[in-house]
Amino acid sequence: MKLRGTAHKYGSNVDTDAIIPARYLNVSDAQELAKHCMEDIDTGFVRRVKPGDIIVAEANFGCGSSREHAPVAIKASGISCVVAGSFARIFFRNAINIGLPLLECPEAAAGCSTGDIIEVDLTSGEITNVTTGKKYRASPYPEFLLDIIKSGGLVSQTKKKLARAR
Repeated sequence: MKLRGTAHKYGSNVDTDAIIPARYLNVSDAQELAKHCMEDIDTGFVRRVKPGDIIVAEANFGCGSSREHAPVAIKASGISCVVAGSFARIFFRNAINIGLPLLECPEAAAGCSTGDIIEVDLTSGEITNVTTGKKYRASPYPEFLLDIIKSGGLVSQTKKKLARAR
């Protein structure tokens, strides 16, 4: 599974309140959440982001509360993948559960800048900064996690499995 998009670069410790401010936690509609994604740390994000783009961040992306709103807002905004030096564990699991792929690679995070074109191969774990020509390697997804992502998330995967079992 290959993805390609423009990088939107952030630093370390981007918490879930920065991804989707707490004042929107009463919203459950994904598209409405997307309208406010990153607004407190990057007011132009929602105007610039295009379908397929990739967030690149330094260490500890998604720290803070365990709300699922944060990865939902990112995915609904059009982001196809997040590459970071490291992720908060609960954010990582929430993202996989909704079908948002994440790759942990400190070298790629350090070697990418806003505006770079990034290619990600989720099957091999290869990350290519097309703009600079540099390649990086993250751990590839095991097949069972890749299946969740390809299915669009854990709920979608479960529905598909139940439909096949009938």
